Amino acid sequence: MSNDAMSRDTASTSAPTHALETELFDRSERARAGGGPKYQLASAAQGKLPVRTRLELLLDPGSFIEDGLLARTLDDNLAADAVVTGIGRIDGRSVCVIANDPTVKAGAWGRQTIRKYTRIQEQALRARCPLLFLVDSAGARLDEQFDLFVDRQHAGRIFWNQCRTSGHIPQICILFGPSPAGAAYIPAFCDATIMVDGNASAFLGSPRMVAMATGEQVTAEEMGGARMHCRVSGLGDYLAKDDEEALAIARRYLSYLPQHWEDSPPPAPPLPPVQGRSITEIVPPLERIPFDMYELMRALFDEGSIFPHRDRFAKELITAFARLDGRAVGVVASQPKQKGGILTSDSADKGAQFVQLCNAYGLPLLFLADTPGFMVGQQVERAGIIRHGAKYLSAIAACTVPRICVVVRKAYGAAYLAMSGATFDPDAIISLSTGRMAIMGADPAVNAIYANKIEAIEDLEERAAFVECKRAEYGVDLDIFRVASAFYVDAVTPAEQLRDELIGRFAHYSGKARPLAQRHHAVIRG
Repeated sequence: MSNDAMSRDTASTSAPTHALETELFDRSERARAGGGPKYQLASAAQGKLPVRTRLELLLDPGSFIEDGLLARTLDDNLAADAVVTGIGRIDGRSVCVIANDPTVKAGAWGRQTIRKYTRIQEQALRARCPLLFLVDSAGARLDEQFDLFVDRQHAGRIFWNQCRTSGHIPQICILFGPSPAGAAYIPAFCDATIMVDGNASAFLGSPRMVAMATGEQVTAEEMGGARMHCRVSGLGDYLAKDDEEALAIARRYLSYLPQHWEDSPPPAPPLPPVQGRSITEIVPPLERIPFDMYELMRALFDEGSIFPHRDRFAKELITAFARLDGRAVGVVASQPKQKGGILTSDSADKGAQFVQLCNAYGLPLLFLADTPGFMVGQQVERAGIIRHGAKYLSAIAACTVPRICVVVRKAYGAAYLAMSGATFDPDAIISLSTGRMAIMGADPAVNAIYANKIEAIEDLEERAAFVECKRAEYGVDLDIFRVASAFYVDAVTPAEQLRDELIGRFAHYSGKARPLAQRHHAVIRG
C-alpha cells in the first residue's frame, strides 16, 4: 500500500472515531445532567440533593462505576431512564446501588428502568455484596404499563428478587421522596429503611385515590409520611432530618453488617465504655422503679458504638447494634422507662425482625431482660397479640447465632421466653443479683391465687398484712440464689463484672456450629 493510500485510510478511520467520541461525550453529559432546569429547581426547593450528589456522599470518592447511563437517551432522551445504577465502595467495601432521579419523569419507572433495577440486583447477588436503594420515585409510568407490568421480567420481578435476595446480602433502602403503590414494597422488603423527614412517603394508594375510593380526606404526610412510618406503622427504621444525614446513617448501618451471609461482620478497634455511673448505681433493686436501659447499655458497650434500630417504634423494646471489645453484636433489651418494659404486638414484631436480621448475617445476640410480661386486655387480644408473640418466639427458636440472656431485674411469663429465657436454649443465661424469673410477678400472682380470700377480709389493715405475707411467701420461689442453687441459670454475675464476662463468653461461642434445620422452613402465623 502506498503512503498516500495509508494516509487516506488513517484519516478516514480517525475522523469518525473522533466524531463518535464527541457524540459519546455529549450524550453522556446530557444523561448525567438529569431533567431540565425547571425540575432541578423544584427538587432543590424541597431540600433534595441531586441524585449524583447523593451517590458522591454515599460512596468512597472516585469509586462509582455506572451501568446503563445511555438508557432511553437515543429514542426518548429520558436521562438514564430516571434511574442511576452501578457499583462502588463504602469504607473500601464493594456495594451495588440503585438511585432514582426525581428530575426525570419524577423518578417514575419506565421499561428500561425495570431492566436496570433487575440487572443490578442480579449483579449484587452474584458479587455477594450489599445493595442500596436510593428511592425517590412517583412509581410506575401508567402510560408504559404494557411494557413493564405483566411479563415475567417486568416490575414485579424487582420484588421477587428482593425476596429471594433477603438473608443473602444486606439490602438498605434510603427513602428521600415518595414510594407509592407497588413501589412501596421496596422499603418493606429491605433489611433497613431510612426515611428523610418531610420528604419521604410510602403508601399503597395516594390521598386522591383514597378520597375517591373511601371518601377519606387525608394528606400524604398523615397517611404515609416518614414520621408516621417511623413511629406508628414500623415501616421506617431511621428518621433523618435531611439527605446528608440519611446517607451517613446508611454508611454507619452497613459498618455493623458483613458483605454477605457467609462473611463475618467487620471488627472495629476495641474501646472502653463511656465513663459514668456504674451498673449497680443505674439499676434500682426494686423492680417497680423505672430506669433508662440505654444508660446501662452505655456502661456495658464500647463507647459510641450503640446504634439503635427502629428506635421511634415500640419504644418499650430496644433493638440496637453495639460493640463489645470491638465485636459487633445485636442487642434486644427491655426499656423499663416505656410502659414498664411490657411487650406489645408492635414490640413483638420489632423483636422478631431484628432477631431474624442478626441471625441472617451472623451477629451474636444479647438479650437484656427487665419485663413484667406481655400486655393483657381485650383490645390487645383482639389485635392478635398471641399471633405477634408467636412470631417473635418462632424467630428466637430458629436462631442459630450465639445468644446470651441477661436477666437484669424481672422476666415474667411468656416475656421470659421472648427475652431468650432458658427454655428457648440460649448459649448462656445469666442473672444479676436483682434478677427474678417466674410465671408472673408477686402482686398479680397473689391476687390470682388468693382473690376470694383477699376480698373476704373486711379490715383494710388486716387485708394489707395478709397480702404482704403471701407476697413474701411467693417471693421465696423468685429468690435468685435459690434459682442459682437449682442450676436454672448458668451464673449470677456481679454487675461490675458483666461486661468482662460477656466479652469472654461471646469470644468462646464464636466457634459455634450453625447446623441447617432438616425441613423446608417453619410455618409462622402472621
